[in-house]
Amino acid sequence: MKVIAKIREKMGDEWLPNVYATKVRSQRTRSYEIDLPKKQNSALIQHTLLGIELKVGHKRFACPDLSTARYLQVFAWIGCKSFAIPYDISKISTIADELESSWHRSLLYAEEVSKGKSNPVRGRIRSAMVKKIRWEIEEIGAGEAIPKFRKSTKQRKYSS
Repeated sequence: MKVIAKIREKMGDEWLPNVYATKVRSQRTRSYEIDLPKKQNSALIQHTLLGIELKVGHKRFACPDLSTARYLQVFAWIGCKSFAIPYDISKISTIADELESSWHRSLLYAEEVSKGKSNPVRGRIRSAMVKKIRWEIEEIGAGEAIPKFRKSTKQRKYSS
């Protein structure tokens, strides 16, 4: 679809799959799977007595902290079932910021491109954009379930 190519071109390096490839998959990650339908979902972050949860439809997913919930929420919006999550938890917050802003910017560009068109056409454009983002993220892949660790370390040999 030419409209999606326009949106992708307008976003450049801020296109969500590009952010995912450069910021997430370029570092040590572990794969993460959630059972969601492959469609655009509404996802809410809820603060409960037991901690933070991500609610998608009737399903709830426990999250260790708010930044992880925000990170997972982006992939729930897209409908990605499996994706990579950074192994270093201190980096999740900044990457979640970038993914969220990329997602919202792509929605704004989709709205801008479909301005003046009927509601069904606008919905098809948005749906096609979400499918394209999901497909590209699936092509990049989720990586391995457990990251590989280097076993060789440099240790000084002390002479006695």
